[in-house]
Amino acid sequence: MSDTLYIQTDMNMEVDHPQVFLQDVAKLSGSNDKIVNQCRVLPVMNLNPKQPGRYVASVIDIIRDIQQKYPSLEVTHIGEPSFVITYETEKHAYPLFEWIKAGFVCLVSFFGTAFSIMTFNTDVDISKLFSQIYEQMTGKTAPGFSILEITYSLGIGLGALFFFNHFSRKKLTQDPTPMQVQMRMYEDDVNSTIIEDIGREEEQPCGNK
Repeated sequence: MSDTLYIQTDMNMEVDHPQVFLQDVAKLSGSNDKIVNQCRVLPVMNLNPKQPGRYVASVIDIIRDIQQKYPSLEVTHIGEPSFVITYETEKHAYPLFEWIKAGFVCLVSFFGTAFSIMTFNTDVDISKLFSQIYEQMTGKTAPGFSILEITYSLGIGLGALFFFNHFSRKKLTQDPTPMQVQMRMYEDDVNSTIIEDIGREEEQPCGNK
């Protein structure tokens, strides 16, 4: 009975060193621990240390290299047939720059959101609407800043808090936040686009012949 090696890959794996081994980009399991450990250090790709970025690897190439070394080994793959290797150098080398960048993003998000809310309120003339509601409910002229404006302002803040399901490091529920869902969808789209673009570039010379 031949030994079996199981390989599980995700769509995007991050590494911080230029020499990439199989254990860096895949989870391995098998019936023969010795072969599994040897396959863990199987070279997958040698990257340029001076060029961080995204690189595409194919599981077919990995399986071919494994079978060349172990012809009788049965390899079973689980996951993406092609995946992205994100090579990044040491993070937080400039902590001050990271803080400045984070502060800039926070300011842009805060003032951008405030501007969007103000333009929406102006577009629908929310102040006039509140005045009309106040007069209909009380029979008096609105003083300009009533309970409606107060509850509306508080509702926007609380609504955003509950919608994003996140405040500081605490979460209101165990569900992922809408921002996390959108970021995951964005990452999947980016990875799929990178893999498809690399595939088209490889097929382009054949199409020109």
